[in-house]
Amino acid sequence: MSAVKNLPDYLSKEILLNPEQRVFPNFSVSRLLDTVFKPTQGCRVCILTDFDEPERWMKDFAFLKSDGFEVQKNAHHYFYESLRDGVMDELGMTGGEMFAYRCTHGSNLDLSDEVWDSEGKELSLDRDIYTNYDIVLCISTFSATAPLTERCKVFGFRGATMHGMNDIILRSGLAVNYEEVSDDAEKIRQALNRADEVEIDFELEDGRILTAWLGLDGQEAQKSHGLCQGTKPDIANLPAGEVYFVPVDARGQFPMKYEDGTLGILEVENRDVKSSSIIEGNQSTIDAHNALLADDPMTGTLGELGFGTQVLPVSYQDIQDEKVLGTCHLATGRDDHLGGDIVPDMFKEHVNSSHDDILFAPHKTPNFNLKEVRMKWGKGDDCRTEVLIQDFKPAPYMINSLAR
Repeated sequence: MSAVKNLPDYLSKEILLNPEQRVFPNFSVSRLLDTVFKPTQGCRVCILTDFDEPERWMKDFAFLKSDGFEVQKNAHHYFYESLRDGVMDELGMTGGEMFAYRCTHGSNLDLSDEVWDSEGKELSLDRDIYTNYDIVLCISTFSATAPLTERCKVFGFRGATMHGMNDIILRSGLAVNYEEVSDDAEKIRQALNRADEVEIDFELEDGRILTAWLGLDGQEAQKSHGLCQGTKPDIANLPAGEVYFVPVDARGQFPMKYEDGTLGILEVENRDVKSSSIIEGNQSTIDAHNALLADDPMTGTLGELGFGTQVLPVSYQDIQDEKVLGTCHLATGRDDHLGGDIVPDMFKEHVNSSHDDILFAPHKTPNFNLKEVRMKWGKGDDCRTEVLIQDFKPAPYMINSLAR
């Protein structure tokens, strides 16, 4: 790695080994919006956030006077106040209003149409927001990328989703230069493009190796790079910085760490998670997952394979941590916002039609090692294999691709 030339400072060996040492510029709403949305001149902008009781907490910004609501308070302080304190004038924008919808309690679930303004008035997302704003900034508890991607194509707006925003993300993942992020994502996208298959080896604490195989069928790799420039309807998911695929097939096994800490082994056939078995923890958690898979099998369909392309500190929010170089993630469920074929109507229950990331990263899954990720192009004697990740660190092939 040390022999690689033409790498920016943030890709030095020292920073790669200790991302917390990377120095970031101070966060600037003006710089972020100008870079992500260029042009902004003449655009009308608004902010969306979410509450369990939006009619209560949004009126007169009542949430500001209560404990909690970290994401919503960050949305108000760093975006709402900044827009009104000169950023809109600087960028030639108008609007700046803030609205709240009812929390979905699931990743990328469709939003209900009701939305409330700061006077407590109930409005409609379709009638009053999507039709009247050119740029929609959604700073929420759960990701709304999928539903906003679908609605922007209908109504013609641009936007960005920034769920789970905390102080670490503001100081790092949202403070970076997104032109550089886009350039790096494109370099890795080209390095991974049109792969035929991927093998991922996981090493458990007892020494067992689990291997998951995913078929990609030579597809064009896609990137989440943070730029939503021009006038074409689109949604940027921030922090950005990943290259991703929509698997066409999958089989094998991979470990799963559940929210309560339970560890399981997921069995995959024909792209679908079929069952889970316990390694340690609560058997009831495993039983509940197996019951869901049996009742609504689409919840186990693999809809994404993603690789991080940025050097960022751990934020303890998957939206940033899945963008870290040396990590990868799988996702089950809805993937229409990624160009896939899994749409909400295919699920038995609407509440199940989420897009759920499964992140493999040292802080998230310390109980097992991401031993090796291998990507292959071609078949038989014509097959070329490259190692992408070893022991949660980017392999030389990934580093070299960034030096081109």
